[in-house]
Amino acid sequence: MFPASSAHWRQSHRAPGSLHVPTTARNGIPVNLNAPDRTLRIGGRPLPVVGPARMYVCGITPYDATHLGHARTFVWADIAARVLRHAGGDVRVCRNVTDVDDVLNQAAHRAGSPYDSFAAVQQYYFERDLETLGVHAVDHQPRAHNHVREVIALAQGLLTSGSAYVRDGAVYFRGADVPRRAGLDDGEARALLAEYGDEPDDPRKEHPFDIAVWRPSHSGEPAWPSPWGRGRPGWHAECAAMAMTIFGPALDLHAGGTDLRFPHHAYESAMAEALTGVHPFSRAWLHVGMVRRDGVKMAKSTGNLVLVSDLVPGHPAAAVRLMLISEPWREDWDYTPGLLDHAAERLERLHIAAGRGGNSPAAEAAVTEALLDDLDARTALGIAEQEGGRTARLVMAVLALG
Repeated sequence: MFPASSAHWRQSHRAPGSLHVPTTARNGIPVNLNAPDRTLRIGGRPLPVVGPARMYVCGITPYDATHLGHARTFVWADIAARVLRHAGGDVRVCRNVTDVDDVLNQAAHRAGSPYDSFAAVQQYYFERDLETLGVHAVDHQPRAHNHVREVIALAQGLLTSGSAYVRDGAVYFRGADVPRRAGLDDGEARALLAEYGDEPDDPRKEHPFDIAVWRPSHSGEPAWPSPWGRGRPGWHAECAAMAMTIFGPALDLHAGGTDLRFPHHAYESAMAEALTGVHPFSRAWLHVGMVRRDGVKMAKSTGNLVLVSDLVPGHPAAAVRLMLISEPWREDWDYTPGLLDHAAERLERLHIAAGRGGNSPAAEAAVTEALLDDLDARTALGIAEQEGGRTARLVMAVLALG
């Protein structure tokens, strides 16, 4: 029978046929209009929404090809939006492009290309890979270089409230309490700030945990005029400014990799909350676990990348997508080539199951319950494979595995 975690199915199974689950379609996604509770729960916390849900996804810094670590985050963010739509909700998704960044500048310089042209080309390849994996187009895609004015306004607002100060052409946000709010001790925070280029030992800072909202540019770096001289935005300030520009002072769901939890998301939230007084900046977080290879986080610096474009020619794109959601979204995950073969085999079984006849409103209700319960795709896929018929077709449509 269905997995034991599907409590709603057990209840409905005692009264077969008592549930009727009509579905319509929105953006090609079946919509269950008759589920008993159509509220998404993230980490056990209900996320009720009235009106469009505001979802912000931390996008790429477009300086290299899309690897499985990138893809897993964006596929799970896509799943979250699809599940909200399946439950009858409206969702507005914003996924930014960080095209003002030191790593990008260095890559563009090595390629002998202007930073913005280089970023545009890399962004094209990134979007092509996501489209191949069935990731739905987003509603908003702000690029950092188009929102410099908003970062300057953020810096001015933080200065006015006393949450920031100016030193030598830079604007620093007062962040002494941010690590504590993020649950980190001083040593952990200092190490992470140094790793991500936030320079805790910069002597111009009043406190090691202050971060740059605006900083002066050196020769050859992108630069814009500001009240404090020519310079460029800080990374964390870019996302805070873009998110507030699109959605206002608060979000319903914020997605990104677990490696962005600190310092990026912690300071992004702290700056937005200091500016607006609205708490929390995001009601829920989808921090997707890292992809590892041989136990090491997949990253260009380690040379252990597996590119989406290298996998798709030999396997169905839907199998790559299925592999990426085979483990719960919050867990780190180790890639091995055999996992993709297993995913391709399971995808074939799902297609066979979907081709069978059968119509079980109880099974469809159980699938909806599982997906709304922390995006439990594992349970939903198990039900689909066992039940087949319309239930399997429903799961494959919602998870974009068709």
